[in-house]
Amino acid sequence: MRISILFLVALTLLASCVSSKKFKALEEQRRVCSEDLEKFKQSSQQFQSQSELLQVELDAANKTIEALRKDTARLGNSQRSLMRELGNATKELGDLAKTFDRYKSTGQKETSVLQKELEQKKSELQNKSEALVTLEAALRNKQQLLEERERRVNELEDLLKRQEDALNLLKKKVSEALVGFENQGLKVEEKNGKIYVSLEAKLLFKSGSIIVESEGKKALLQIGKALENEKDLEIVVEGHTDTDKLNSVAFPRNNWELSVLRATSVVEILLANSKMNPAKLIAAGRSEFQPVDPADKAKNRRIEIIISPNLDELFDIISKD
Repeated sequence: MRISILFLVALTLLASCVSSKKFKALEEQRRVCSEDLEKFKQSSQQFQSQSELLQVELDAANKTIEALRKDTARLGNSQRSLMRELGNATKELGDLAKTFDRYKSTGQKETSVLQKELEQKKSELQNKSEALVTLEAALRNKQQLLEERERRVNELEDLLKRQEDALNLLKKKVSEALVGFENQGLKVEEKNGKIYVSLEAKLLFKSGSIIVESEGKKALLQIGKALENEKDLEIVVEGHTDTDKLNSVAFPRNNWELSVLRATSVVEILLANSKMNPAKLIAAGRSEFQPVDPADKAKNRRIEIIISPNLDELFDIISKD
């Protein structure tokens, strides 16, 4: 009898030890996921700020170009007007010189008057010539500035077009890889310069579980293969739940933990079955607080894989003086 009691006590202690280890491991996993979520929030805010900065930069550059074009046109008109005045002054100076020559012999008084007029016209002609030189220099400077601004805007627009084309190509690639899963709660779409792959929970998990089912693994394998050779991407895997509450002493204890742990399970499968760079992936949990349809719990229970392009090249261009 005593031996049986000792055996039961030992078994209880062993179970308690195992449960404690599992609890600590899951607690550590939850801590890491929370840190990853915070990093993602910061990255997302930075991405949004950079996108807004890019739009402001493009708008400002286009306004500057329009102003430069107006200035260039105005300077061009001034240049043409000044050249006409210079031509007229040159003609008048020639006429005065001829008149001066004719009246040299007529008397000192007339000669003196003509001499003054001649000197005045020479001075006027000199001033107009100097003004023309200054105006031409300003016009050249404006034209150079205009060309540089137009070159920069064209460079930005070209890069944006290439980014857009690359994003569309990637969306097509991912969509083609997931043919056959469309009617199982899977959707691929492009929003705000990012690709969103949304997988309803019914494709991936049993109710309340964080273990990915076989059919869901097939879809994730296709996604991993489609993305493994794409280098300039940031990928966030977000877990979302419905509003039904979890009340469990074991993990997951609530919707926050369920969403984070499901996202972590998806990341682990993506990494284990592809050559994706772990440094480019983030697992995050959103719990019940970002529903796609408040009236449809099934749609709200989902995993979203958010694929963002690397905009470093764009912002390198923006940062140039």
